[in-house]
Amino acid sequence: MIYNELIEKQVLGRLRVDNPWWTENEVPSFYADMQPRLYLDIFYPLVVDTAVRRAMILMGPRRVGKTVMLFHTIQRLIADGVSPQNIIYISVETPIYNKIMLEQLFNLAKQVLGKSDNKERFYVFFDEIQYLRDWELNLKSLVDTYHNVKFIASGSAAAELKKRSDESGAGRFTDFSLPPLTFYEYVHMKGYGQLMHPIEIEWKEGNIQGNTTIDITKLNQLFIDYINNHQWLVALRIVHRADGANDELG
Repeated sequence: MIYNELIEKQVLGRLRVDNPWWTENEVPSFYADMQPRLYLDIFYPLVVDTAVRRAMILMGPRRVGKTVMLFHTIQRLIADGVSPQNIIYISVETPIYNKIMLEQLFNLAKQVLGKSDNKERFYVFFDEIQYLRDWELNLKSLVDTYHNVKFIASGSAAAELKKRSDESGAGRFTDFSLPPLTFYEYVHMKGYGQLMHPIEIEWKEGNIQGNTTIDITKLNQLFIDYINNHQWLVALRIVHRADGANDELG
């Protein structure tokens, strides 16, 4: 694709569409109405931690909720007082972005926002980053150049993503693996978190953390529902991969 003024105009328009909070000050209700995964409480503190200059890499197979996690992170940033105009979301798999470097996309987004101060704090999200060739070199360069920007990327080809992150992003990337929805999360999302209570179980020469329940019948019914919703199948297919060479799910 030859980059020209027409393509740039289309890119600028797409950036406006993908970042509705720039004008509406909130994420779309489609995402806002979804219940966040429990992993968000672990992921979010890493996103807002600016003490160490690193990019976050959110890894996981398809359909585990990476994009939803990013939107819930954006929602929480806005709720915590971050200006919506300082949050940029870019889905790298969007065809109009084909072969456009990450830094150029970042600068085009700032152009839309009318911002040119490189000292301003931004949170920039690159979704499905594996669609850009040599993404790891692009991202490392951004981390080294823009000290006041926190870059967060997601990708579905987790095995290859992890390999490239380790090879090129040493000291610059923090990896975060998002698993398929666990039964524990499923119970909480259904509003039955009170059924389960943490306990310590004696095991060999020490104690391990476990859970007990106040209603085993209801918990068993929830487990049947969990199985019927095929969440177990996604988890099983990942756990039983022998080589880990390609963990994308169709």
